[in-house]
Amino acid sequence: MVQPLNNSPVSQDYDIPSESDLYRCVHCGLCLSACPTYRTLKVETESPRGRIALMKAVKEERLPISDRVVSHWEMCLQCRACEAVCPSGVPYGRIMEYSRAQVFKLNKQGDNLKMISKYFLNAALPHPKRLLVGAYLIRLYQTSGFQTLLRTSRVLKLLPGKLESFEYQLPVMSKKFFKPTETIFKAQGKSEHKVGLLAGCVMPLMQGETMRATVRVLNKNRCDVVVPIGQGCCGALNLHSGDLETARDMAKRNIDIFFNAEVDVIVTSSAGCGSNMKEYCELLKNDPVYSQKAQMFSGLTKDITEFLVNLPIKIPNSNIARKITYQDPCHLAHAQRITSAPRQILNCIPGVQLIEMEDSSVCCGSAGIYSAIQPKVSNQILEDKIKKIADTNTQQVVTANPGCMAQIASGLKNQKSTTTVCHVVDLLDEAYQAESVAVSYTHLTLPTSDLV
Repeated sequence: MVQPLNNSPVSQDYDIPSESDLYRCVHCGLCLSACPTYRTLKVETESPRGRIALMKAVKEERLPISDRVVSHWEMCLQCRACEAVCPSGVPYGRIMEYSRAQVFKLNKQGDNLKMISKYFLNAALPHPKRLLVGAYLIRLYQTSGFQTLLRTSRVLKLLPGKLESFEYQLPVMSKKFFKPTETIFKAQGKSEHKVGLLAGCVMPLMQGETMRATVRVLNKNRCDVVVPIGQGCCGALNLHSGDLETARDMAKRNIDIFFNAEVDVIVTSSAGCGSNMKEYCELLKNDPVYSQKAQMFSGLTKDITEFLVNLPIKIPNSNIARKITYQDPCHLAHAQRITSAPRQILNCIPGVQLIEMEDSSVCCGSAGIYSAIQPKVSNQILEDKIKKIADTNTQQVVTANPGCMAQIASGLKNQKSTTTVCHVVDLLDEAYQAESVAVSYTHLTLPTSDLV
């Protein structure tokens, strides 16, 4: 666990679902068709309505928090699609986090989640230096040929427990990582905003080039960018797993670091991080030192697409002739309710033809660490998503979250598809880069001897 940054107490009595939240649910069932696990498994207990019924039974002491109850709660992706269609405004994400907090305190997590919590969520994520060292080792393992050797030799099958499965879940590391720095990335032309960019935890390691593209796009749109040293993981994965105290410590660290940087706005390219940071105010609402700070921090946080369309964005004048489709990240579409901003950006790029896929807002099955905890169901959900992508007959899938990018890329690779995956800012940056190349050719002067 991260060492507390202060001694401010937070009452543990609040870390349970409130009656006012729980009993908003009237069991109408409108959430069923929106829920990926219910759509896949067709089981009532794997729906938001079914899980809330279990939460109520636990609240009323009609059921204990048993392994069976926990298994249904852990099957939830926490995609929050149910929130977007709920007529009663049930804050499902919040009550699921508090339900899992109860499970965490009782040490009743499932075996897969326990292992990931021990070796990743607690041992690595709260400690950026450890995480970086681990990423270097994974990259060495993947690029040295050792991974290929082990997989082809079937040695992995000799590993104990579920280590073979976890090995196949290892994310592909970037060739070049992105790190916080003291450097201020200066705007092109007159600066109108000082932007604090969240590097976060896994995105700089898995999609380092997307982070650099984010900086370039912000610079192109009249923004100075700072990536403050000392920041770390937003805490979303720990929060979703029920470890609220570690999540709170992570939140406090980021609040302190970004406020010290004196930025105008805090921007992230990760939909999951943005959703969590906007809810720091909920996470720290009972902290006498940080509650007000968290409220201000949440108000300053913007998704990169949300921020760009409100500048307004600089329209590229280059042409990117490409058929694309867009996958709505769950925590952008359902938690932050941002769906038009990324599409506005994509539609402003000359030559890009956006073809909407069926069920674009249905989860891809990544859901943070879900693909490692529930690989079978995750793959079932992914297979359906890959079919929907194939039906669009497009060249590229664009999304706005690192987990979605990695999950969809993996699914496309398994299907031997030539369709590529990128982030919204990757495509916008590509258009800006092409624009710059065109300008440089325009100003090219040949020697007189080469003229006809």
